[in-house]
Order: sequence, then structure tokens, then C-alpha cells
Amino acid sequence: MKNTRRSLLPLLLTGLLAPGVAAPSVAAARPGGAHPAMVPPAASRPAASRPAADDLRARIAAVPGMRVIKENPAPAGYRSFALVYRQPVDHRHPGKGSFEQRLSLLHRSTVRPMVLYTNGYDLTYQDPAFRAEPTRIVDGNQISVEQRYFGTSRPRPTDWSKLDIRQAASDHHRLVRALKTVYRAAWISTGGSKGGMATVYHRRFYPHDVAGSVAYSAPNNTDDRDDTAEDRFLRRVGSPACRSALTAVQRAMLGTRRAEMAGRLTRWAAGHGYTFRTIGSADRVLELTVLLLPMVFWMQKEATDDCGGIPRPSADGEALYAWFEGVTRLPAYTDRHLAPVTASYYQLGTQLGFVSLASPHLAGMLRHPGIQEMRTYVPRGIPLRFQPDAMPDIDRWVRQHGSELLFVYGENDPARAEPFRTGRGSRDAHVYLAPHTNHLASIDKLAPRDRARATAALRRWAAVDSPPAS
Repeated sequence: MKNTRRSLLPLLLTGLLAPGVAAPSVAAARPGGAHPAMVPPAASRPAASRPAADDLRARIAAVPGMRVIKENPAPAGYRSFALVYRQPVDHRHPGKGSFEQRLSLLHRSTVRPMVLYTNGYDLTYQDPAFRAEPTRIVDGNQISVEQRYFGTSRPRPTDWSKLDIRQAASDHHRLVRALKTVYRAAWISTGGSKGGMATVYHRRFYPHDVAGSVAYSAPNNTDDRDDTAEDRFLRRVGSPACRSALTAVQRAMLGTRRAEMAGRLTRWAAGHGYTFRTIGSADRVLELTVLLLPMVFWMQKEATDDCGGIPRPSADGEALYAWFEGVTRLPAYTDRHLAPVTASYYQLGTQLGFVSLASPHLAGMLRHPGIQEMRTYVPRGIPLRFQPDAMPDIDRWVRQHGSELLFVYGENDPARAEPFRTGRGSRDAHVYLAPHTNHLASIDKLAPRDRARATAALRRWAAVDSPPAS
């Protein structure tokens, strides 16, 4: 999972990641057509129309609503397919429009477990041969799902009110039911950061779809009005010397070096053809990224005594700017890169919640009130109305009813400031902390005893005590 999740590190809000890479082209999903619910299941079709049992491609294509786009190069022992699956825009009213959801399938064997993987965003930059850690542990198949309203999985026209955690969970539910006709062994679900959150949300609404779930680095913001947990974490993480160095850089960039840094940012954007129409100006982007700097910095650090070459406030302007650009991944704040992930900020601003970091050390230096609000990232034409009950509902389910769950966090990751916790009603649910680890936490990075326990639980859920089938 490391390589795919590393590409998602540039823009961090509440531990949620947005790709700071070239904007993917967003192709319109074809409207109309027969909805999967209206297509008779394969078992009810005439026998002559059913594919031979050993023809994998034909078996996948025979799943109602599924379309095979192409076969990709795959790791040894696997086959890899690009697929799309037709989903209703509104699962409550499936007859009112549909869209094609992009998928990537890694096939090992129909008798091996299946891992449902989501990164919470699009599949544009995920290697078709990528295998998540649980997939490797159980030696299983893997179906990677592009989240609705990301990449090419976007309904046209776009009704933003149909982007919520339950609709996305229902996408996963329908897909699991459809593919269980081919993959009948145990199913496991997993994801990291925003994808880990989506994994939990799917389980909350459809707890019996899979035998177990692994959520990595998944924040749990139950009260969007209270960000004191993140503030406390950032006051304690790392060494006092590193924290003081970050504070000094923040004060310089919004104080004596502000005009110089905003000018460099303006020239850099112009040189690359970037614009800041959504956020508003280079100065606004500078203030926003400086405010987020401590969170961004520690989400990328493993050693708490590693100051990562934080420059002095008096450093050469080019060196100071280059370091800052490298840490904050400035392209992620430009219009070109914000547009493909508008759906992410919409979700933050309507259900998932976000962080507004306290900044008493920057008193008198801030010019843009509310710059950390999600409205900063979302075009004004898209309505944002926050639903405060959504996340507390998820939290209650985990503590009162959640079962077969693994939560893995990195010790130095601000995302663990507000973690998922088990409760009296949780069954076979566990929270693990990987020492000296950042936002890219994994089972492999756990202490030996925890690693053995987590691996054993995952293999037990997947029922893979026996060796892989030939």
C-alpha cells in the first residue's frame, strides 16, 4: 500500500489526503442504458448464454452491469483487468439515472479471498499491479474501487446531494454482491486515510458484506466544532527543537518574509501556468499552507527528532521557498489540481469534518479569516451544508456494534489525534499503533507482538490457514 498512498501526501486536512498530481481527464459517464437492477441475473438466463466456467474474462463480463475494458500487465500469478460497473446515482431511487464506476481487478484464484480496496479518491494514478498489504498477507484477489464523483466515476449532470457516505457505501455493497457470484471465498475490505474511513462507513451500513476490515490512518472527527485534540497533538509531537523551528519558519513566512514568499509563489505559478482562482490569491494560498505546515510536516516524518532540514528564518530566499514547496506540495492548491478533487472537499464540508488549527503564535499576522474552512476549496456554485450527526453515528456504531475491525495508526501521525476507538459493544476489534511511523502506517511496521496478532486476525477472517490454491 505504501507506493500508492505516498502519492496522496501533498494536501492534508484532518488527515485526509488529496492527490497533488496532474489533473486526470474526467470523462462523462454514459447516461441511460439498462440499470443493473433491471438486468436478469446470470443464473436466470438461458444456459446457452452462460460462459464456460474456465473463461474468467467471460465470467466477469457476464456479471450484470459489469463491463471489461481491457486486460493489463499483472504480477506473476495474477491477471489484471480494467473494469467499469454501472451504479445508480441514487440508491434510494435506482431508476433515476446511473453512472459507470471504474474498477481495477487483480485476479489470483476464484477460491482465494477477495480484498475490497479503496483509496477514497480516483484510480488514475494507481498502478493496476498494486497490491494492498492485506491482499499480500492473505494472498488474495483484489478489487480496487474508484470513489463516486472522482475520476471518471462521476455522474453527468452532477447532483452533489448524492455524494454522501451512505451512497458510497451502497456502491460498495452492490459491487460486493455482484462479484460474490464469481468470488465466493471470504471478503476483506481495506483502505488508508480517507479510504480507511470509507472502509469503516461501508461496514457501518452493510456490516455483513465482508468478513473483516483493516483501516489505516483513518481519522474520526466526531465533533467538527472541536479541534483541540489536533492542537494538543501538535504541541507534543517531535522534539521541542523541531517544534520551535517550525514555529520560527511560520512566523517569518507570514511576517518579515511574507511579501518575498508571496512574490515567489506568484512567479512560480505564472511560470507553470497555474492559477489560484478557487482559493483566491497567492497570498491566501501562502497563509493557508503556512497554517497547515506543522500538520503536513509531521504526517510525513517517522523520526520525531528528525527536523528534516527545517531552514532558519533568515535562510536564503530560494532555499527557504524550495523547502516549503517540497513539504507542502504547493501544486495541490492550484486550480488545475483542486478541480479533480472537489468531491473530497465537498465531503469534508458536508459530513467528514475538517481541522482549523489554532495559531496563537501567529497573532497579528493573519489576514484572511476563515481561510481553513472548506468553502475555501469548493467553488461557490456548489452548496455546502454540514451534517453534524453523520460522524457521531459512525463512531457509535464502531463502539457499540463494530466487529472484525483492525485500525492501524502511526505514532507520529496527526491523524491519530482523533482516532477510532473500540467500546463495550465491539467484538474482535483492535486498535494498533505503529511506533516511529507517520501517515503511512502498516501492519508490517507494528511492534512484533502486535504485528503477529493483527496478521493472525486478518488471516483468520479470510480463512487462509491453508496454502494458496494452485
